[in-house]
Amino acid sequence: LACILSVSSDRLCRWLPRGASIDRLQASVVAVCGKRSSKMTSIGARVVLAASSAARKIGQALDNAGASMEVAKYTEKLVPSTRFVAVDGVAPMVSESAAFVAPSASIVGNVSMGKNSSVWYGAVVRGDVNKVEIGENTCIGDRAVVHVAKIQGDLPTFIGSNVTVGPAAIIHASTLQDSIIVGPSAQVLDGAVVESNSILAPGAVVTPGTKVSSGELWAGSPAKKVRGLTPEEIESIADSATSKAELATLHAIECAKDFQQLAKDEEEYEDNLVRDPDYIQKDSPDNTDVLGMGAPGRIFDSTLTNPEEGLKLKKQQESKE
Repeated sequence: LACILSVSSDRLCRWLPRGASIDRLQASVVAVCGKRSSKMTSIGARVVLAASSAARKIGQALDNAGASMEVAKYTEKLVPSTRFVAVDGVAPMVSESAAFVAPSASIVGNVSMGKNSSVWYGAVVRGDVNKVEIGENTCIGDRAVVHVAKIQGDLPTFIGSNVTVGPAAIIHASTLQDSIIVGPSAQVLDGAVVESNSILAPGAVVTPGTKVSSGELWAGSPAKKVRGLTPEEIESIADSATSKAELATLHAIECAKDFQQLAKDEEEYEDNLVRDPDYIQKDSPDNTDVLGMGAPGRIFDSTLTNPEEGLKLKKQQESKE
């Protein structure tokens, strides 16, 4: 419309009232058209928004309907198991005789772990930018984190044998020698060294570059020496590592069971709940045969289910006569 006005402006000028101009008329026309176009755009946006909202509700309703009709519930797993993860082609090296690696634990990258060692539920041992070495008979507790450093220094992590790392502890780019207990939520930070036969109290924070001497108890944040350890406390360090290894073996056995074994265990548990101790036990030997009918209480061994046993008994009686 503005173009038409510009073309025929000479003819329109003679019809315009005094004080009016063709430029003002063109501006008025453009303003009116702009308002109408913006109004049409807002209506279209509302229609699209309403349609998309309705589509989402319909999709949710269909999904809920399908889930309600499922016979066996299925949960989609978007992320596969991350128990062992390779980084840059380097995979963890875990001893075949390792006591236990929990299903929810993660061992990532350049990590080596000796025999009878264990990594518990939710723990992460990550050797992505440097290496992590774990000795024998060592326990990495639940939700503990073992990591390394590369940017602020080339610092791997070394953990010796018979070491117990408590739940939620952090071992970061540091060295733990043999026979050490790291309490729950304690931290050993970059470049720190904890010598053998030492104990870190729960929540202790060993700051970067600190050295904990052998036979000492450290506590606090930042951690400081509290006192020397008694012979009984030093002996308890080895006992802790041994008990953790034994418990890890039990968890490894349970986690390795398949569905059939779990179902069998459940049946045996329910049977033990209801079976009277005075009644014949499930695994007792059949040493008390009565008249060829098997042990008392074993209905499935009777002549009703095994007629051949009755025939054998009858033949024996006839031969004796």
